[in-house]
Amino acid sequence: MTVQNITIGTAASGDGILALDELRALANNTCQLSLALSAHAPVEAAANTVDEIVRSQRTVYGINTGFGKLATKRIPEDQLRALQRALVLSHAAGTGEPLDDATVGLILALKANALAKGYSGVRVEVIEALIALYNAGIRPLVPAKGSVGASGDLAPLAHLSLVLIGEGQARVDGEVVSGLEAMRRAGLEPLELGPKEGLALLNGTQVSTALALVGLFAAERLLHAATIAGAMSLDAAMGSDDPFDPRIHAIRGHQAQSDVAQIFRDLLTGSAIRSSHVTGDDRVQDPYCLRCQPQVMGACLEQMRFATTWLGVEANAVSDNPLVFAETGQVLSGGNFHAEPVALAADGLALAIAEIGALSERRTAMLTDASISLLPPFLTPDAGVNSGFMIAQVTAAALASENKQLAVPASTDSLPTSANQEDHVSMATRAAYRLGEMARNTETIVAIELLAAAQGIDFRRPLTSSEPIERAQSLIRAKVPFRDADREMAPDITTAMDLVKSNAFAGLVTLSLVSE
Repeated sequence: MTVQNITIGTAASGDGILALDELRALANNTCQLSLALSAHAPVEAAANTVDEIVRSQRTVYGINTGFGKLATKRIPEDQLRALQRALVLSHAAGTGEPLDDATVGLILALKANALAKGYSGVRVEVIEALIALYNAGIRPLVPAKGSVGASGDLAPLAHLSLVLIGEGQARVDGEVVSGLEAMRRAGLEPLELGPKEGLALLNGTQVSTALALVGLFAAERLLHAATIAGAMSLDAAMGSDDPFDPRIHAIRGHQAQSDVAQIFRDLLTGSAIRSSHVTGDDRVQDPYCLRCQPQVMGACLEQMRFATTWLGVEANAVSDNPLVFAETGQVLSGGNFHAEPVALAADGLALAIAEIGALSERRTAMLTDASISLLPPFLTPDAGVNSGFMIAQVTAAALASENKQLAVPASTDSLPTSANQEDHVSMATRAAYRLGEMARNTETIVAIELLAAAQGIDFRRPLTSSEPIERAQSLIRAKVPFRDADREMAPDITTAMDLVKSNAFAGLVTLSLVSE
């Protein structure tokens, strides 16, 4: 595996922005992080500003006051370090199963990237410690639940930060160790947090953003696999390629719709199955699940492109509070920790993931219906004795229905916290977290369709499909043989799911998350 070196605090272009491919590499743990030398000066300047405030005994929120509703309580100078440690300990109130290591790695990277901008008032040592944990493969145990996505992702980021002070737990090479041991394995001593450093670590949208980015990358894989599955299903059912004519899509004007239609034209070109029924086929129109694929999948792609833009901005944002502007010596309180942009982007992704699965399930149902697909009932040679794909379609329907429930917008909910000081929250963390479950559901739905479509293509032999569809067919058949009689279905579905999760079909589809 090629390891990519990514420098935060700067970039080749000089703008210090992590690009989409870099974020993907960070999520896949296929890179090493470093802090640019050019980032040291602004980071140190902000930290020096905090030190000057402490020396001058000015009262500034987050530096020498309590937090949230306790902001009016002044904290004596000799208790400021204890204040930051207590903040991390008290806010580590999360619950639920730990987040997966890939997501936690991305959170570490995003938090380091935000602090490296030089507006948080932390020392360089704090950023370097986060980078060291990432590079050493040390992943703090971060409970999945307990954040409302405003005032930042306080509870999960507190659990992340526990390890920095030698508390909490972390996973290293699959082994759970104490925070103290985790720091030792990274070659570090536990940090004694200075004024504002605990708050800077806890405030921010990095958990919500990382979860949403992981959901975005899963949606991208689903889009690839479902597009291939849709083209296979169309050819297996001897559908028409007329609905993909560029003139149809040009006069509507949606770019993503036109992009998807182009992909279907490319996938279907050269199919002998299609050529076999261009004439003599008395069916006038295909069902919507085949005919309207550019319209539905194009709309999903557009939602994903919107999310890509917003999440790309948020991944490079400074989202803690208060913010230190060293050039003027000011510390300003604001609301960049409010994760509403992430919540709305994640809600849009949830809709896209649900619709990708909903359309895929309808195509599977169509393939099993002999009156529409003109294939054997339930795609089995001896229907009656064999049930074929009957219950696989039921499984797909169950998961598609579950996704509809999960797709209910989270961003429209809000519950006041901190004695009504924090009276409107985004629920972005939940909005983003549920994308993982939805993606797993849709992986299964699309896997079932891929198996059904491959079965349908085999029933059309000796006719062959197009070159890319035959390549997809070969990928499937290399793992799962033709079902000439009933056998346990679940292992085949799991195998096909692995193809979807591994993005095995990406080379056959070129749908970009960035508008051309």
